[in-house]
Amino acid sequence: MRPKVYSGLPRWVFLPAAVGAVFVLLPLGAMAAKVQWSQFFTLITSDSSIAALKLSLQTSTASTVLCVVLGVPMAMVLARTTFPGQRIVRSLMLLPLVLPPVVGGIALLYTFGRRGLLGHSLEVLGIQIAFSTTAVVLAQAFVALPFLVVALEGTLRTVGQRYEIVAATLGGRPTTVLLRVTLPLVLPGLLSGAVLSFARSLGEFGATLTFAGSLQGVTRTLPLEIYLQRESDADAAVALSLVLVVIAVLVVGLAQGRRSP
Repeated sequence: MRPKVYSGLPRWVFLPAAVGAVFVLLPLGAMAAKVQWSQFFTLITSDSSIAALKLSLQTSTASTVLCVVLGVPMAMVLARTTFPGQRIVRSLMLLPLVLPPVVGGIALLYTFGRRGLLGHSLEVLGIQIAFSTTAVVLAQAFVALPFLVVALEGTLRTVGQRYEIVAATLGGRPTTVLLRVTLPLVLPGLLSGAVLSFARSLGEFGATLTFAGSLQGVTRTLPLEIYLQRESDADAAVALSLVLVVIAVLVVGLAQGRRSP
């Protein structure tokens, strides 16, 4: 028999904790209860649903790669250096965490749209981003990037720099230390951040709709398909919502597994 582990918590804390858990789980259970299980596979395997799921997985993967490419250097600069205005820069980099997604979509539209800050110059070169699959990837990356930066920056600060300093004193060049010491040390945090970025990208709606629109097979991701099905076929919308919930649970579970010692 395992000995009891002292939690240090008063008993009354468990009541609001339980209420909070019910608050999250009850709506999910209510949604699952509304699924037409006899028609479930028929509802989720329509041509439009399959196309939306396939597009979501493709764009979420691409946006996660973009988050890793941009987010790893950002997190390292924020965690390992000090410069004037660093707090302001960090706040701005994490702003998409608190901005309504539709605001992010508008910002991207006025940057990469036909009349946007960069859109006109890109159009001259024959590159059109808004209302394309590329726009979906950029919208997803815009809202998901802070998740990777936060996770990785926290890991970098936790592991410290002692191993990096030792490697440097032994003659390791900065790039060698980065690749052979720093990245292996923070790999669990990097993987967790990447998984969370993927999950956020998969569920993105507002920025995608505003910046990329809803074109079947081009920009209509699974959340957009669910929104449209809600108006025409509520049973299909519920079934697809459950699919998205299951995928999100698996992804978040994977992230939590990466964090476990």
